[in-house]
Amino acid sequence: MASDTDHLKTVQDRLLWLSHWMIHHANHIRPKEDAIKTGGHQASSASMVAIMTALYFSALRPEDRVAVKPHASPVFHAMQYLMGNQTLENMKNFRRMKGVQSYPSRTKDVDDVDYSTGSVGLGVAITAFGSIVQDYLMAKDWGQDVSAGRHIALVGDAELDEGNIYEALQEGWKNDLRNCWWIIDYNRQSLDGVVREGLFQRVEKIFAAFGWDVVRVKYGALQRAAFEEEGGEALRDWIDACPNQEYSALTYQGGAVWRERLMDDLGDQGPVTALIERRTDEDLAALMENLGGNCVHTMAEAFAGVTSDRPTCFLAYTIKGWGTPIAGHKDNHGGLMTKAQMGDWQAHMGVPEGHEWDRFANVPKAAELQAFLDDVPFFAKGRRRFSDVVLPVPEIVLSSEREISTQMAFGKILDDLSKGDSELAERIVTMSPDVTGTTNLGPWVNRRKLFARAEQSDAFIEHRIPSTAKWEFTPKGQHIELGIAEMNLFLLLGAAGLSHSLFGKRLIPIGTLYDPFIARGLDALNYACYQDARFMVVGTPSGVTLAPEGGAHQSIGTPLLGMSQDGLVSFEPAFADELAVIMEWAFDYLQREGSEDADTCTLQDNESGGSVYLRLSTNPIDQPGNRPDADWRQGAIDGAYWLRRPGPNCEVVIAYQGVIAPEAIRAAGLLSEARRDIGVLAVTSADQLNAGWTAAQRARARGQQGVTSTIECLLQELPPHCRLVTVIDGHPGTLSWLGAVQGHQTIPLGVDHFGQTGTIGELYRHYGIDARGIIDKISGLTAGRRIAVA
Repeated sequence: MASDTDHLKTVQDRLLWLSHWMIHHANHIRPKEDAIKTGGHQASSASMVAIMTALYFSALRPEDRVAVKPHASPVFHAMQYLMGNQTLENMKNFRRMKGVQSYPSRTKDVDDVDYSTGSVGLGVAITAFGSIVQDYLMAKDWGQDVSAGRHIALVGDAELDEGNIYEALQEGWKNDLRNCWWIIDYNRQSLDGVVREGLFQRVEKIFAAFGWDVVRVKYGALQRAAFEEEGGEALRDWIDACPNQEYSALTYQGGAVWRERLMDDLGDQGPVTALIERRTDEDLAALMENLGGNCVHTMAEAFAGVTSDRPTCFLAYTIKGWGTPIAGHKDNHGGLMTKAQMGDWQAHMGVPEGHEWDRFANVPKAAELQAFLDDVPFFAKGRRRFSDVVLPVPEIVLSSEREISTQMAFGKILDDLSKGDSELAERIVTMSPDVTGTTNLGPWVNRRKLFARAEQSDAFIEHRIPSTAKWEFTPKGQHIELGIAEMNLFLLLGAAGLSHSLFGKRLIPIGTLYDPFIARGLDALNYACYQDARFMVVGTPSGVTLAPEGGAHQSIGTPLLGMSQDGLVSFEPAFADELAVIMEWAFDYLQREGSEDADTCTLQDNESGGSVYLRLSTNPIDQPGNRPDADWRQGAIDGAYWLRRPGPNCEVVIAYQGVIAPEAIRAAGLLSEARRDIGVLAVTSADQLNAGWTAAQRARARGQQGVTSTIECLLQELPPHCRLVTVIDGHPGTLSWLGAVQGHQTIPLGVDHFGQTGTIGELYRHYGIDARGIIDKISGLTAGRRIAVA
């Protein structure tokens, strides 16, 4: 019977072949429809084969979660195919529609992807936040059955150039990170060249400084055995001193060149010479390429040797393209084996022609290998996707004062929830990058406290020093305070927003940040949405309404970001009652996992759910009071409603979104003296409206006649000569498209340049988004008399 180590070697060879054949088939055999290279990163896959074999088939358990290096995606899919979890059809359609994805994807691939990867660095960092979320759950009474798995990132060494990795390291240190492994594929080659000498020393020092254990895996079993021979110490010293670029070049040239170079540098007509001459050229090449990360047995031993829960970095030395004809070549990152090279390599790998896709093509004892695979612990429980019950959403009622800002209303809604005992409130976890107090999370945090694995008292409370912030840290706390790094916020929102699927325990994550700085974490926000993480992000304060702060803190393009981001529905309510209705709907929307069929009202895939973005303001405005007509409630969710319904001869409609509402209402009131039929359209979500409108057009193009979207219903009663004036404290493009719905002339008002310091009135006047500016635009459109504005 073969031993487990023999089986690991067999699995490694099978994964090496299948991953490379899949890429070769896509680029050289499958009929081409486009004139571009399909690609697939053969060399980057090869350097990871031994690491992934040892990890998945020896070290991992079902509760562990892994983020696979993007360019090792073919190895991951080959592994799932070997285990029977991926179809041959999908493998043959690598990088085609409905085939296996270029990079592992939770939402696009059918195999069991834990964390999506693709944008380098993000898949690395999210594992740290996944581990923090795991600790958060295990500290709660309702999370006691969560098992402590390891959260593991397979890291390309070039990914270490990404700054977000180091932001995550610091956050992990502050949160006492544990159960996290980062395994670095130290192949010392990137897309454009060879990694600088001595990087490993910097890596080790950085990780050690943040409290990580560092395991350097440099030499494989063959090399360690050779070092024990006479003359072996000289060989090891030569390997240690050899520059990265030189080692790569020698690897590419093969055993005869290795022999010549080693004899020139080390030949002594004694022990070292004898060590070299005892090996054939092929054996010598195998020895020199047997770095630790390319040796499945060495990697399995390294993983088994870690028994603590301390965060651990494995620095695994590898050769890019290991085991293939393109190993070591500096251009191999995006390079592919030619047909001739693949033919020779196929013979070398012992794969019979016509059996390239066979899972056990060249395995002499397939039954024994299958028995080994059947007992691999990581795969023993099958697909590891969980779910959790939908939490009932309590009614959210907000009795607002005469004047209130949407940011303050948000804080009051959360404070009211914090006073109750609903299951939803128990599952809310808030987070903020050092702006907790200034985004109105303070009352919630004072009641629900901050999370830490160990109790930490507030010295100000102990010394009875008055403070509005009662920052007590406790395992029961429901707020995670972050440093000033928006990337970390969105990565934590992403990890917490996958909690129901990763751990079987639903969380309702809510993150707050200053609205303009959404752009600083945009890559991580997109990454979280791509994984279908569920969370609420609150951008506040927003726009030039944050007048005294100047252009550096005033947001302009964020409404457009909200509209364009897939997996995220954006809202910008003007009034507190709108916000209450939207948040009540959003808490349910975050939990939906139904079909992707379009909603009959908004024509969006609202049944499948998603995340929510609220763009809020600090400017208190008059509230509408009790509204006898309840139509606005559904309109606030669908995206718009008539605040002032237009008459039959309406010449002008003012459509506004967000905090600019008082200016639009005031302008309409003054204009109504001359134009009684004027309408005011309250837009709460240009995103909802636009998505519904485009979905309706698609439906009609498919033959579903009679389908009408919300915005079409609202505007269809307007006469053709009616003009639309749209206004927003943001980019005018957010609402400018409304005129295309029914063909009405439209004048979009908004902000399209960096702001400056001033009062709200000064900036509104500067950009022409105050009542006077709105009226002037309308007066320029029509022949009506000029309206006096006090």
